[in-house]
Amino acid sequence: MSDCREAELARSLRETPLSKERIYSGRIIDVERWTVRCANGDEAPREVVLHKGAAAVVPLYEDGTVAMVRQHRVAVDRVTWEIPAGKLDSADEDPLLCAERELKEETGLSAARMTVLTRLLTTPGFCSENIAIYLAEGLSQGETHPDPDEVLRIVRLPLEEAVAMVMRGEIRDAKTICGLLMAAQCLRQRDRA
Repeated sequence: MSDCREAELARSLRETPLSKERIYSGRIIDVERWTVRCANGDEAPREVVLHKGAAAVVPLYEDGTVAMVRQHRVAVDRVTWEIPAGKLDSADEDPLLCAERELKEETGLSAARMTVLTRLLTTPGFCSENIAIYLAEGLSQGETHPDPDEVLRIVRLPLEEAVAMVMRGEIRDAKTICGLLMAAQCLRQRDRA
């Protein structure tokens, strides 16, 4: 779609905030109740979760394997398969610095090259969270430094197997699904070039 048509569409659908009320302030999120004017002129309520943002990394070794994190996520009561990730320290933190920090903390890895794969809006219907996802290559191993409340297991497996796990529904974390599929596509495109 052309930029002009996209701008026209955005104007025709835009909701304009009229008021905002903070109903919760937390360490990771804030929650607000908004009243908005819809594009048709009607007013409507919205509940909005405000999040500083995050960064995630697909650590790809030269042999085609990736480092994945296993951890229990109490909100869904399951042990998940995830790529290393973490929240930004502030809304203005460079996501690349966050990605490098989280990669080192969770896996002990440093990368010679970090390539942006995408910026993912996790749940735009009610949340402002935006995750920058990177492909990390030229990896070197160091010591891990997880946060005191993080109990993690690092598993290394072929990228192709991780993608197969996505397709079988075994990996259900959205940022991880997106990162793995985009990393695999990036490698396919390189092979064709």
